[in-house]
Amino acid sequence: MSKNVWVEAKQKKVKAIDTFAKEYCDFLNNGKTERECTDFIVNAIEKEGYVELEKLIKSGKSLKAGDKVYAVNMNKSVIMFNIGKESLENGMNILGAHIDSPRLDLKSNPLYEDTEIAYLDTHYYGGVKKYQWVTLPLALHGVVVKKDLSTVEINIGEDEDDPVFFISDLLIHLASEQMDKKGAKVIEGDQLDVIVGSMPLSSNKDEKEKEKEAVKANILKILKDNYDIEEDDFHSAEIEVVPAGRAREAGFDRSMILGYGHDDRVCAFPSFKAMIEAGTCERTACCILVDKEEIGSVGATGMRSQFFENTVAEIMALTGASSDLSLRRCLANSNMLSSDVSAAFDPTFASSFDKKNSTKLGHGIVLEKYTGARGKSGSNDANAEYLAKLRAVFEKDSVTYQTGELGKVDVGGGGTIAYILALYGMNVTDCGVPVLNMHAPWECISKADLYEAKCGYVAFLKNA
Repeated sequence: MSKNVWVEAKQKKVKAIDTFAKEYCDFLNNGKTERECTDFIVNAIEKEGYVELEKLIKSGKSLKAGDKVYAVNMNKSVIMFNIGKESLENGMNILGAHIDSPRLDLKSNPLYEDTEIAYLDTHYYGGVKKYQWVTLPLALHGVVVKKDLSTVEINIGEDEDDPVFFISDLLIHLASEQMDKKGAKVIEGDQLDVIVGSMPLSSNKDEKEKEKEAVKANILKILKDNYDIEEDDFHSAEIEVVPAGRAREAGFDRSMILGYGHDDRVCAFPSFKAMIEAGTCERTACCILVDKEEIGSVGATGMRSQFFENTVAEIMALTGASSDLSLRRCLANSNMLSSDVSAAFDPTFASSFDKKNSTKLGHGIVLEKYTGARGKSGSNDANAEYLAKLRAVFEKDSVTYQTGELGKVDVGGGGTIAYILALYGMNVTDCGVPVLNMHAPWECISKADLYEAKCGYVAFLKNA
């Protein structure tokens, strides 16, 4: 039986849990996109003595035990290394999480007008229940890269004085046909267009000569005046539509956090914080925070790219081990925690869970042997010896942990980056934080589980 963290927590620990939760909320509020997360993390780790790999290579210096290095991939993913005392050929202790989250992305030609309302056309990213995204206050985050390669950063909808945006829904009075549809069809993907204006551009022209799309023209004028953005600049933009608003404490007891992007920033944050807290390690500690997990870990910034392997090769060369065989030995001898979230048991929807094999809010970090679906398809399925080792590591440092799986057999399923790292032959298992409302615009976690995740990741880096 797993234990409830709050039951045995002394006042000192409760204070530590609350302090860490406040730091995490700051991370969530300032990291609603993978680019923003990367910037936040780099700023934090440079203050702790981490040096960019590219600068180190140019300096001609070698690496030694105690050195701290990081590498950034296209401003969307980051890898950290804390060089240990042992040879890298003996392997590393690796934490791996992702910093992308389900959202809506603007299309390349997003702005249009229909019946004197201006819209931005979107394509949803990741697994979402589309009906959850209507009638919410929304914000725009991202970058616009102009033809001269100058970059305009977009963050609109978070400050109190900012406008927010929204997607409309059909009023209940006219929704009899809509209410008869299946959940997947109540709101269709092509209905997830964001309303951004309704005021026509003022004109001195007479009625016959006024612009046909005066509302769109007004939005374009606002974009030009405030951001120096032309309509064609959307062709080279990455703008994400996310829920507007800050992460908040939830419940009368303030034991939970309601916020956007817990999946998987609730594992990414304690992972990079554990790297800072772990100090000097026997084995090299590594933290991988990647993009694109929500759409299959594809692309140059996803876990399936060669960026991780290439970066490890560079690190090994700077320690004097530059052969391909040394690299292969390092990867095969490594241990990894795929730090991704699990589904917390929800009594409201109990029929979708196997209660005795489900994770619970407040019961600590989750060891998840396998994910996948339909007979564990797409799963890593960790070996028993490795799980036993992790149990011993956690118990030695009094880390509260629980075991579980995603849901009832054949009800659904999901995956993580675990199987990708397992291709190198290393030990890998999933290990993260249980979440309520997973993939919804607002997700919920327990402060206690967040804190135990950090403690568990520190123990793993130092002792696995």
